[in-house]
Amino acid sequence: MLSTRCVTAVLMACVVMSLPPQLTMAASTHAESNPHAEVLAIGAKVADWQLRHLDNFDYIPAKEFRRETAAPRDWVQAAFYIGLAAFADVTQNIRYEDAILAHGKAEAWSFDKNLRHADSDATGAVWIWAAQRTHDKTKLAPIKARFDAVLANPSTVSLEFRENDTRCQERWCWCDTLFMAPPTWIALSRASGDGRYLAHADQEFWATTDYLYDNGEHLFYRDSRYFTQRDPAGHKIFWSRGNGWVFAGLARILAKLPPDHPSRPRYETLFKQMAARLLALQGPQGYWPVSLLEPQKTPETSGTGFFVYGLAWGIHHGLLNSADYRHAAERGWHALVAAVAPDGKLGWVQSVGAAPDRVGPDDTQLYGVGAFLLAASEMSAM
Repeated sequence: MLSTRCVTAVLMACVVMSLPPQLTMAASTHAESNPHAEVLAIGAKVADWQLRHLDNFDYIPAKEFRRETAAPRDWVQAAFYIGLAAFADVTQNIRYEDAILAHGKAEAWSFDKNLRHADSDATGAVWIWAAQRTHDKTKLAPIKARFDAVLANPSTVSLEFRENDTRCQERWCWCDTLFMAPPTWIALSRASGDGRYLAHADQEFWATTDYLYDNGEHLFYRDSRYFTQRDPAGHKIFWSRGNGWVFAGLARILAKLPPDHPSRPRYETLFKQMAARLLALQGPQGYWPVSLLEPQKTPETSGTGFFVYGLAWGIHHGLLNSADYRHAAERGWHALVAAVAPDGKLGWVQSVGAAPDRVGPDDTQLYGVGAFLLAASEMSAM
């Protein structure tokens, strides 16, 4: 039987041989003898790079995306801090905890003006983490007030996503929301002991899933606009990062959901269905294609990061068989590591969008780093 060191070296060699030339050197530097320490070290390198670049987003080419990235209470930064919180839990590094607490204090543990929007709900998960970390429930007051207003007057608008009509976004009418909102609602239920938040999350999660999940492909459409769209080869369009949001969201939901909750078997079944489908769609380099049913053309690290996190979480928590899924998780992880520059910048992150799009080696974003840190947290445990 091969030792852990040998298995890691063999896997790494296979990945390096199949990577584009510009990524091969980066990958070859990470075949070390201690996989656990290696994962934490590269995770810290990526986290530290991002923390050093939170005051200037000039590295993001499009100005409109810089504004979105700079919004401290919106989804882009929320996804980063969610990943950083998970990494802080694993490393017990006080610097990461201090960074999260300083961010929350600066924002008064509050939210932006979008009172009913999943993208704004996402940052609530960070505030809940901080409240539990500091044993200070006063930090929960803003999120409770926000969610109580929704419970007092829940929206019943259609989930159909229409151009120039944002009303459906009062609910979870696009698949990204299943990462942003329900894990936060369920975490608040657990932190506060109020079952109403869990009941709302459960109801709305399955409304969205029943609407956007393709039962044949075991993948999610990004929103209703993609039901009839096809790629040039005639394939349905299933966006990698969109499905990454869902798969990672499921792991985060299952981590907080009570073991005896009546919907838990349904969440676990959905998670396993997606995992099996994703296993078959992983590209030869270890990344998942930007458009999941198309051949892989370039690396992409945000969708891949979320998929690696979900697979590793499933293995670690006994939902996925290690013999079936470990190799895919490791291949994906080594592909992610290969996309990290020497200074810690994560590349190949598709820009802000709603569908598969072009991506380059220098493209990065906070949510990609958040996905990487979630993956690092679970790979280190696995």
